[in-house]
Amino acid sequence: MPLLAATLVSLALMQQTVGDQIAAEEAARLDACLARIETDPDNAYEDGLAWSYQGNRPGARQCTALALIALGHPEEGAARLQSLANATDGGTMEQRAAYLSQAGNAWIQAENPDAALVAFDGAIKIAPDAPELLMDRATAHLLLEHYDEAIEDLDAALRYTPGLGEAHQLRGQAWLEKGDPDKAMLDVKAAMDADPENVATLVLRGRVREALRIQEAAGGPVERLESN
Repeated sequence: MPLLAATLVSLALMQQTVGDQIAAEEAARLDACLARIETDPDNAYEDGLAWSYQGNRPGARQCTALALIALGHPEEGAARLQSLANATDGGTMEQRAAYLSQAGNAWIQAENPDAALVAFDGAIKIAPDAPELLMDRATAHLLLEHYDEAIEDLDAALRYTPGLGEAHQLRGQAWLEKGDPDKAMLDVKAAMDADPENVATLVLRGRVREALRIQEAAGGPVERLESN
């Protein structure tokens, strides 16, 4: 190999090694920040700010956004995550989908399902076969009373991951709201097979049983029930 070519190859390998080392260090720092958010979001936010002043890396922006959400500012955190997802240095497509998923859940926390739906739509465009994202979007649809759309997303999630308890529980809720407790009970049973102790499923089972009782007493299907 000519000397110049060998030098260029060596330089490329050195740059790759340095780049990998920096990426690993940043990933470790992000992991530490995320762990700190669980117990000390104030100081996690301060850490994220300090990291930002050292170069405004994507991990620093994600850290501060998630810390803001933990500190009770979900709207600002969600907006920052969506901005990061659209940034030129936002990272891989998988990372961008994760930012959008986190933003969508923050918007739900902020009681803004319309904004959540926009974020989840963006995430699903990147990862259309991710059951978790489909369940996230179904949650937003349920909050917006888009029951058919929620069922469509949950059908898809269950095609990708059959027997997924959370998907059955959410779909059971959608069927109940549509006034079909028989289908809702089928999903409740499937959800309980997956996770018999899930509190949300147990509560839903009680609601479905009451709907079936009313339906039997009336001698026919019930109208859509409002959530209590």
